[in-house]
Amino acid sequence: MAKRRKEGADAEEQLDFQIPKFDEEAFIKKERRNIKTLFLSFLFGLLISILCFGFWTLLEGSFLRWELVLLVGVANSIWIKYLFVKLNIDLTEFGRKGWLSTYAVYFLTWLLVLTVLVNPPFYDAEAPHVDIAVLPGIQETGGTIFIVASIIDNVGVSKEGISFTVTDPLGTTLTTEFTYENTIFRYTYENPSNLFGTYNYTFIVSDVNSKKTTKTGSFIYSNGTLQIISSQRTGLTSGDTILIQANELISPVNFRVFYRIENGSEINVNRKDAADKQKYETTPEFKGWNPNENVTVTLFAEARYYFVNNPEKFSNIVRDTTNYQFSTANDLNIGTEEPLVEYNITRALQNKEQLPNTLNYVTPYPINIGATPGFEIVIFMLAIIAVVFLFKRKKKDNKT
Repeated sequence: MAKRRKEGADAEEQLDFQIPKFDEEAFIKKERRNIKTLFLSFLFGLLISILCFGFWTLLEGSFLRWELVLLVGVANSIWIKYLFVKLNIDLTEFGRKGWLSTYAVYFLTWLLVLTVLVNPPFYDAEAPHVDIAVLPGIQETGGTIFIVASIIDNVGVSKEGISFTVTDPLGTTLTTEFTYENTIFRYTYENPSNLFGTYNYTFIVSDVNSKKTTKTGSFIYSNGTLQIISSQRTGLTSGDTILIQANELISPVNFRVFYRIENGSEINVNRKDAADKQKYETTPEFKGWNPNENVTVTLFAEARYYFVNNPEKFSNIVRDTTNYQFSTANDLNIGTEEPLVEYNITRALQNKEQLPNTLNYVTPYPINIGATPGFEIVIFMLAIIAVVFLFKRKKKDNKT
């Protein structure tokens, strides 16, 4: 059934609704006030950030540096309200949204400007970071010492800012020729006089703002670096053990020991005890050995290093100056086992098991570490917390 159309008083009551009149003058006044408060908050944040930068420079070396600067920034935010009152800004119906915007603009301006000021080119508080590796730490005559360093600095380092000297065991300071490209320092010492003993080096790096880092260290030349110490060298069977001794000063991290038979392929060597860097052992069961054969064995060690977030491998070889003569027996099991391989980091990252013939120690491999947020992020979060706290406090004051 169709509904009847309303007539009379009811119809007139429905048509009595009117659109409220827009107060253009009040709206413009309100918007001008909001723009003025945001602009003043920006200027005040800029002023306080410059003030905090002064505190920052005065507090160099203090472990509470950031905390004290944050305290100054938060404490001075209470002056914003008095600034508005002093400038006769009408805060009627300013509301929670207005105060939240005001404090947010202040803290963001303060943080962003301060972050710019405490970093180059305005300020440089950090000396160059130097990571240096000596490869190897001890070498035999005829071998070289390879010194490599990664130099990281927030304003940059030139080759002219690097000083590197080597003093030999006789006390003579040697002239060095090194290269420096793409933040990597390289130097090779060849020991042309075959002088045994300890060599000392001094490495000084200065950036363009004269911030300086000094590294000192040493390396050694000795013919006792690497050697085969087992006495049985004739009539070897597949089960006979060949013992090898290596000086742990070859590298502060793990180094790889291997040998060659008649200049053949490399044959890696396990440690006698996986935790002992000095004792290694092998047998003629590995491929490369043959039954009924007289062979010459040459012993090597590889010192290797990777800088963090740099996939380039830096390495150098120690070669034992002694050539060792061996003979094998008529044993069909000689030369039947696959040579040992290095720990495979790719398999490890994929949660796969290592191969059965993997070395019982892990050699250095590339290390990647993601960038970590700077302390400025922490300050930013604390600033946001401060905004919320002040806003809630302001809201509470308005209720009371």
